[in-house]
Amino acid sequence: MPIACVATRASHGVEAPPVQVEVHLSNGLPAFNLVGLPEASVKEAKERVRSALINAGFEFPMRRITVNLAPADLPKQGGRYDLPIAIGILAASKQIPLDSIKHHEFVGELALSGQIRFCQGLLPVIVDASKQNSILVLPTENREDAELVGFERVRFATHLHSLAAYLHGQSSLPSIDPSLEWLQPDDTTQQSCMSEVIGQHQAKQALEIAAAGNHNLLMLGPPGTGKTMLASRIMKLLPRLAYNEALEVAAIHSVAGHNIKPVNFYQRPFRSPHHTCSAISLVGGGAQPKPGEISLAHRGVLFLDEVAEFPRKVLDCLREPMETGEVSISRAAAKLTFSSRFQLIAAMNPSPCGDADNGRSTPEQIQRYLSKLSGPFLDRFDLTIDVPKLPLGVLNNQDHQAETSDEIAQRVNLARERQLARSGVLNCQLSGKQLKQDGKFNDKDLLFLEQSVNQLGLSVRSYHRLQRVARTIADLKLEANVSRSHIAQALGYRAMDRLLTSLSKQ
Repeated sequence: MPIACVATRASHGVEAPPVQVEVHLSNGLPAFNLVGLPEASVKEAKERVRSALINAGFEFPMRRITVNLAPADLPKQGGRYDLPIAIGILAASKQIPLDSIKHHEFVGELALSGQIRFCQGLLPVIVDASKQNSILVLPTENREDAELVGFERVRFATHLHSLAAYLHGQSSLPSIDPSLEWLQPDDTTQQSCMSEVIGQHQAKQALEIAAAGNHNLLMLGPPGTGKTMLASRIMKLLPRLAYNEALEVAAIHSVAGHNIKPVNFYQRPFRSPHHTCSAISLVGGGAQPKPGEISLAHRGVLFLDEVAEFPRKVLDCLREPMETGEVSISRAAAKLTFSSRFQLIAAMNPSPCGDADNGRSTPEQIQRYLSKLSGPFLDRFDLTIDVPKLPLGVLNNQDHQAETSDEIAQRVNLARERQLARSGVLNCQLSGKQLKQDGKFNDKDLLFLEQSVNQLGLSVRSYHRLQRVARTIADLKLEANVSRSHIAQALGYRAMDRLLTSLSKQ
């Protein structure tokens, strides 16, 4: 019976569900029908496949060709179906053996000459194919994706000629090198050191606490005080990703069309969108939903410079993902969920004119400017700190000796190891129940914290966030129990609350 079934995979967020390409040749007037919910880019495969087969020297059957992409309720888009459709036509017309395509999966776009071209977003395909342990045929230009996964049953094809010879058993296709060695990144050339930042002792200390507990941090200060410089240097304080985490991050970037080089595989992402970005670019979306900046910052840092210049509606879109660690995008075509467990670092000026103390802005103007950040959004920050102007003479101080990023990173890594050994998660993810069990707080100290929270007018969420920050401060000092001094230090990192209180009294 002139029918063939070829296995391939679709794109559905960071997943790659299996798709069967069923090709049937029947008598009748020559026609080429493509069914199974194909988008416009998939419908155009008919012309690409026809030209590729003819120019590669194969016979294009002059019969009624029906191609079904099953399951029919899954939307199909992109040029990745060109190769499995061409293989299905060759198998159905007996130009290649039917048995040769068993236990194989094919993904790739075809040129009119028969060459097999690069496809975006194939990392989830390789990951899911490796779980099924099937032989996966990919374009040679997608070699880097396969090397990230390390799946040895991948085969690379450059042209329909070489692929047909392989399926006939006449030749072999190249695979990844099993003795592949990872390249170690040169961190010294990629990231700057904390010792280059002059002064700002409290800001450096807050940055260390934020890195140790994965806490969200907001920096307030006039222009030119080093807020952006400090934020960019947090990356060297954070440990490298584990393999599973790095693969998870790479899959999200692959779906978005951003390929990660093997040399950068274990680096945490650092995303810094401009304040003119839209809600869709930040959260994700589109007709065919793609991950946004918050998902691209998964397992890394999202830095919002000049955060008060972002539209309030855009910032409020971050509130739910910051709590849940994922974002669900619902569209008519599909509902997709992308992971978005990121650390938020933000910087802003305390007034519309840059400095709250220069007298150019009235308290009402400053309050209107700060009201661009909603209360629930500000509630998501564990630490808010002042980054003031440097005192006179500090810039020309020749005896400037500060800790390097490597020295601070050692304390950060040690504190993170203590947190994971104690609770299995970092302090920022501790639940209220875990805080009671593992926090090791004194009842009198918790009463002191509750009274302080009531006086400052903070929420219950802030009460728990202050406990997490105090727990991180204790971990950095290698202390098992949280003392009142740790809680008092955590309360000191509430610069925004102090600013709003002082404005309300004027």
